[in-house]
Amino acid sequence: MPEEDLVELKFRLYDGSDIGPFRYSPTTTVAMLKERIVCQWPKDKKIAPKAANDIKLINAGKILENNKTVGQCGIPFGELPRSVITMHVVVQLSLAKAKTEKKVDEDPKRNLCSCSIM
Repeated sequence: MPEEDLVELKFRLYDGSDIGPFRYSPTTTVAMLKERIVCQWPKDKKIAPKAANDIKLINAGKILENNKTVGQCGIPFGELPRSVITMHVVVQLSLAKAKTEKKVDEDPKRNLCSCSIM
């Protein structure tokens, strides 16, 4: 694929730091982008995705769907020569994991009370 057909993307994390920029083909799917983000995620971050499903990618105010390609997402990569497009990354951990963690946190906080009838 010719170099000029590639789109350059960087991913902005919750704390303002970035992953990238990297060059991608317009045929790259959003799911593939998410897998790359999980692999490249900085190890020193408190909040970290465990899988691609824990991530939402936002570009131009739209949440991108996993089955769409970069070219189908309406990213204006042809209109902006030599520019880097920034996508925002939102980490949303799975509901089952969040419930498990909440349950573990609640256990030590329970007040134990007992009654005795004499």
